[in-house]
Amino acid sequence: MKKFLILVLFGLYLAPVQAQTKSYTLSLEQAIVLAQDSSYASVNARREMTRALKKKWESAATGLPQINGSVSYNNNIKQSVTLIPGEITGGAPGSFTPVVFGTEQNATAQATLEQLIFDGSYLVGLQAAKTFSDFSKNAYDKTQIEVEKSVVNAYGSALMAQALVSVFDNNYKTLNKSYEELAIVYANGLTELESLEQLEITLLEVKGYLDNAQRSQSLAFNLLRATLGLPLEAELNLTDDLSTLVLRASEEFDPEINVDLQKQIDVRIAENFTEQRRLEWLLERSRALPTFSAFLNYSTQAFNNDFTFTDNNQQWFQSSVLGVRMQVPIFSSGLRSARSSQAKIAWDQAKTEFTQTKQATQIAFENALSDFNLSKDNYSNAQRSVNLAERVAEKNQIKFDQGIASSFDLYQAQAQFYRAQQNYYTSLLALLNAKTVLETFINPPTF
Repeated sequence: MKKFLILVLFGLYLAPVQAQTKSYTLSLEQAIVLAQDSSYASVNARREMTRALKKKWESAATGLPQINGSVSYNNNIKQSVTLIPGEITGGAPGSFTPVVFGTEQNATAQATLEQLIFDGSYLVGLQAAKTFSDFSKNAYDKTQIEVEKSVVNAYGSALMAQALVSVFDNNYKTLNKSYEELAIVYANGLTELESLEQLEITLLEVKGYLDNAQRSQSLAFNLLRATLGLPLEAELNLTDDLSTLVLRASEEFDPEINVDLQKQIDVRIAENFTEQRRLEWLLERSRALPTFSAFLNYSTQAFNNDFTFTDNNQQWFQSSVLGVRMQVPIFSSGLRSARSSQAKIAWDQAKTEFTQTKQATQIAFENALSDFNLSKDNYSNAQRSVNLAERVAEKNQIKFDQGIASSFDLYQAQAQFYRAQQNYYTSLLALLNAKTVLETFINPPTF
C-alpha cells in the first residue's frame, strides 16, 4: 500500500511536467505564421500598436469635457484672531478688540466641468496622434518582415545542421568500416602501418565534424525555438526539407523588374517620420495662438463648531459659477520663435533623410537582386562540385581497396568531398535567405 501511494504521488508530480512539454510539427510557412503571432518581437510590436491607439484616444480626450470633483474637510485647531476697533464692541476709543471669525470646522464638496473651445496645439495633436498610429502600424509591419527573415534563416539553419549530422554520420560509418577492414589487412601483414594511421587521422577528423555538427544542430534548434517564441524544451519536427525549399528559392525573376519605393516599409516609416517633424513645427507655431475654454463650477459648503456634517439637519450652502477663459500669448522674449526655428530645421532634416532613405532602398533592392543571382550561381557551382567530389572520392576508395591508390590519395579525395558537402549546404542556406530578402522588396507583405 505504501509503495502504491508513492507511485501515485510521483505520477501526480510528473504529470504537469510532462504536460508542459508540447510538440510542434511545422513547415516553413507554418513556422513563419507561428512566429508572427507568438514571437517576442511580434508580441511587443502588437503591444506598441495598442499603445499608439490609446495615445490617439488620449490626444482626442483632452478636447472633450473634463469633469473633476473634490471633497475637503477643515478643522481649525487654533483659529486665527483678527483685531477690530474697540468702539464697535463698546470699548474705549483707539482700542482694539480681538475676535475670531468663522467656525472651527467646515466641509466643502464641489464639481467642476471644463470644456476646451479652441486650442491650436490640440488640433495639431489630433493629426500627430494619427501619424503616430500609422508609424506604429508601419513599425509593426517591419517587425513582421524581420521576423519572417529570422524564421527562414533559423529554419534553414536547423535543416542544414540536421542534414550535416546525417551526412557526417554516414561518412563516419563508411570510413569506420573501411578502417576496420584495413586493420584486418594490416594484421595479416598485407599493408603498411602508415596507411592505417593515415586512415585513422581521416576517421578522427570526420568524428570531429560529426560532433561539431551535432552541437550545431542542438544550438540551431534552440535558436529556432527562441525565434518562434517557444520554450526551449518544446519538441520540434520540421516537415520541409532543404531540397524543396531550394527548388522554390531557385525560381527565376524578371531581370527588368523594378521596385515600387512607396510600398517599401523603410520608405513608409521615413515618410511617417517626416510628417511627424512637420506636425511638430506646426505645433510650435500654434503656441502663438490664443486658447479658449469654458468652465462650470458647483459647490456646497457647511460650517459648524462640531462635526455634524453627516446629520440630516446640517445646513449646506450652495454656489455655482459659469465662466469663459481666454489665454493670449503676448511676449516670450523670442522663446517661441527659437523653438519654431528648431522644429523647422528638424523637418528639413527629415525631408533630406526621406530622400536618402528612398535612394538607400533602391540600392538595397539592387544589392538584394545581385545577391540572389550570385547565390544561385554559387549554389549551382556547389551542387556540381559536390557531385564531382563524391565521384572522385568513390573512385579513390575503389583504387585504395584495390591497392592502386595510397591512403594519402584517399585522404585528399575524402577531405575534398567533405569540404564540398559543407560548401553545398552553406550555399543552399545563402540562396534561401537571399530569396527571402528579395521577396520583401518585390512583394512587400502587409499585415
